[in-house]
Amino acid sequence: MIRTLLVANRGEIARRVFRTCRELGISTVAVYSDADAGAAHVREADTAVRLPGDAPADTYLRGELIVRAALAAGADAVHPGYGFLSENAGFAAAVAGAGLVWIGPPPDAIEAMASKTRAKELMAAAGVPLMAPVDPATATEADLPLLVKAAAGGGGRGMRVVTGLADLPGALQAAEAEAAAAFGDGEVFVEPYVVGGRHIEVQILADAHGTVWTLGTRDCSLQRRHQKVIEEAPAPGLPDALRDTLHGAAAQAARAIGYRGAGTVEFLVPPDGRAYFLEMNTRLQVEHPVTEEIYGLDLVALQVQVAEGRALDAEPPAPSGHAVEARLYAEDPAAGWRPQTGTLHRLALPDGVRLDSGVTNGDTVTVHYDPMLAKVIAWAPTREAAVRKLAGALERARIHGPVTNRELLVRSLRHPEFAEATGLDTGFYDRNLAALTKAEAAGAELFALAAALADAHGRSRFGGFRNVPSGPQTKTYACAGGAYEVRYRLGRDGLAAEGFPGVRLAGLAPGEVTLEVGGLRRQFTVCRYGDQVHVDSPPASGGAPTPGARTLTALPRFPDPAARTEPGSLLAPMPGTVVRIAPGLAEGDRVEAGQPLLWLEAMKMEHKITAPAAGTLTSLPARTGRQVEMGALLAVVTD
Repeated sequence: MIRTLLVANRGEIARRVFRTCRELGISTVAVYSDADAGAAHVREADTAVRLPGDAPADTYLRGELIVRAALAAGADAVHPGYGFLSENAGFAAAVAGAGLVWIGPPPDAIEAMASKTRAKELMAAAGVPLMAPVDPATATEADLPLLVKAAAGGGGRGMRVVTGLADLPGALQAAEAEAAAAFGDGEVFVEPYVVGGRHIEVQILADAHGTVWTLGTRDCSLQRRHQKVIEEAPAPGLPDALRDTLHGAAAQAARAIGYRGAGTVEFLVPPDGRAYFLEMNTRLQVEHPVTEEIYGLDLVALQVQVAEGRALDAEPPAPSGHAVEARLYAEDPAAGWRPQTGTLHRLALPDGVRLDSGVTNGDTVTVHYDPMLAKVIAWAPTREAAVRKLAGALERARIHGPVTNRELLVRSLRHPEFAEATGLDTGFYDRNLAALTKAEAAGAELFALAAALADAHGRSRFGGFRNVPSGPQTKTYACAGGAYEVRYRLGRDGLAAEGFPGVRLAGLAPGEVTLEVGGLRRQFTVCRYGDQVHVDSPPASGGAPTPGARTLTALPRFPDPAARTEPGSLLAPMPGTVVRIAPGLAEGDRVEAGQPLLWLEAMKMEHKITAPAAGTLTSLPARTGRQVEMGALLAVVTD
């Protein structure tokens, strides 16, 4: 029996495992980097062990330090979570070699699936359907488009889509470099890139007594940068024959390598309806909650059960209903999915949905790790109800802090292609991103008025409010890509605001503003953190949907001249590390508009910095390996 368990991970998955441990009566041990010293998973563990340093390579990827921490804390088991060392056969063997229980598959099963090329060889021998690889040396126009893919790792790292043969050598080189940096293995392979394909996976669970469960399908087709954004179970619209094929192939794959524990077999389903093996993840998936919701299971508890040597029931329970999960990221989809950092002042969801989060109110989102803040999961008897429930919950969530993808998630869930399950494929965001991220200016001025009135009420409590007729007050806010100047008078006769005919102030309290607009009352909750003002309101009914929350920036009356920069300056869009500079690039070179100059790595992603216009590279202070703060000067291109 496992009595004390260490989670060799951080954030959301560490908290998820700890939650099950508390229910099972198992003591918990956390490990943490210096950047995570005050993190939620550290605060919630019974015991915590420091891993000196900030970078994953110095902390969460140091298997020998984690084994040492487990022994020092008196743990008798290790759960790897997902990512980091979760699919590292050497780490699994080291855990077992130290006399600890490894909550995962046997090391040789991990090793068999660790390389996607090796995994495909094994699956071919087992009769699992595969997509034929393409030799880059003999590729022709007829083979396009192609996908260059890292043989090790996952999460979209080391992947490039190639639409022209002239781009293939550069894509191979870039993918190899990224894979080597991310996984310590630069091996890549090339296969056809399927346009309009669906990403379907099957959850499996196997014990040491020969029982293999296949727990239905999940659709994970909505992806950005080859990373999943929205997942659901069961995968909608699959013919029964195809479901049977997927279940059978997944069970066959598990038995072929003597699998034990939780795992996922992933498939690509092209428009022709055939299924091809992609890879097997020998760990718990990020999206496992949707399977838990429809089967009424706790997969982490079952992982513990299997690791303790106990048998599964002969058959799993029957599924019920539909579940949808959305990943809430601290990122700006309209700016190339740029990760965001800062203080998360508040994260609150309405009742009725499940929230699996790695952060709590007041936590800091740093540059060191993945930008996922939380997963929001909704279950309902039907898909239509589950999708509507999740969209409504996200719309009414209170999310105060860095920019997030919340509005993108709401719009995606309500897009006809997704809501009606007619456009579920990996090209969803390629087709729809521009429309889904278009700034919605309609109604923003009303939020600005609410912010100004709340600010006036706050000042009135300290002698700044005059309950007599006076000159107009002026406030300016930036929101939805525009600036909104609010001019109003607030006195004994109520509200008089320029440009707001038919708007009446119906209530004013600390942080609460009630406006009557065209005879309809609407409530606004206003919270200010420095210059950032978060205004939440129930979504307006009727007509085109508009956001129920706005983030405004209070603008100073007089701009700071020191904020100006030299024309053509390329500033770091986020804190990060300069991982490489374009080969041969030097000051004085002529560059073209859009030409890649250098790459920053932040939050497990590479971000390409390109020339904004044709001109001369007059300054290049960036250096490979150097860490930079947001706003740091990287280069200057002079027209």
